[in-house]
Amino acid sequence: MGGAWELWVEILALIPFHTPSQVPAMPVNTTPAPPHPPPPQHTHPWLSGRIVGGGDAPRGRWPWQVSIQYNRHHFCGGSLIAAQWVVSAAHCFRFTFPQAAYRVNLGEHQLSSPSPSRLSSPVRQIIVHPRYNTGTRSADIALVQLTEPVRFTDEILPVCLPGPSDAFPGNRTCWVTGWGISLPPPKTLQEVQVPLIDTVACNALYNIDPDPKIGRDPVKPDMICAGYAEGQRDSCQVREVSGVTLGGPLACDHNGTWFLMGVVSWGEGCGQPNRPTVYVHTVAYGEWIWGHCPKAPVGGSAWTCRSRMFGIGSLEGGWSRRGR
Repeated sequence: MGGAWELWVEILALIPFHTPSQVPAMPVNTTPAPPHPPPPQHTHPWLSGRIVGGGDAPRGRWPWQVSIQYNRHHFCGGSLIAAQWVVSAAHCFRFTFPQAAYRVNLGEHQLSSPSPSRLSSPVRQIIVHPRYNTGTRSADIALVQLTEPVRFTDEILPVCLPGPSDAFPGNRTCWVTGWGISLPPPKTLQEVQVPLIDTVACNALYNIDPDPKIGRDPVKPDMICAGYAEGQRDSCQVREVSGVTLGGPLACDHNGTWFLMGVVSWGEGCGQPNRPTVYVHTVAYGEWIWGHCPKAPVGGSAWTCRSRMFGIGSLEGGWSRRGR
């Protein structure tokens, strides 16, 4: 499956795997969760209009990005969606590991040089979607519960989940971020800007000289694509060259509010024409997520999803906030 599965080869060299298992959820710690901390009095920053073809992200630009680690090795990305919950890809948890060896790092920027804002949390439980299918890759989504709720800061904030009424047209430009496995030191968080491609249009691309291993119409209704038909920049380019991690976020700005539109799932080759990267479409799993995580912000209904009056400015290619 091209670059997506090459990452697992690198992981094999780092981690002593055990026998594969398709257990839908790891053991649950029944200890009651601590009370949810109060929300901060601000929302996510806007981005400058800079077009980035794949490169280093400014520190603090993507405060929901997390690094999921096993034995202190980064192997998958994820997105903070509430004070105690992270969403990632199910295929990141296809193996039976001792749960105590997992950690989720928040507030990271350069993995080789820990940020002062970094917070490293143990994991309480990992819930893989019960309908996850390793063959079709449908339901490639998982939830990770932290042992305790985190305190939000400017560099640790949740991203919003799109509700059923939040429409995002095809060709809207969004952002993919992550670190990957083979990123050279100091292992700076990477970002790339890509347009959305709906399921019908994406299948039309994959049906051009289809790979017999995946067949026709491999992009299922619970998936969404992002990239360029002509094979320009996409998350695959950063994944192969700089390392956007599987399980990481596809985030879209809509009227000043950032939504988690997708989770990096799979792709064929790298930078090839008619082969954009495929993501789990979070809209398809909203009810499942909210069933486990009722405090996850949705659309315009929660504090993190309310637009605020922030000015937009550029500072060394990044962003600045003015005027609360």
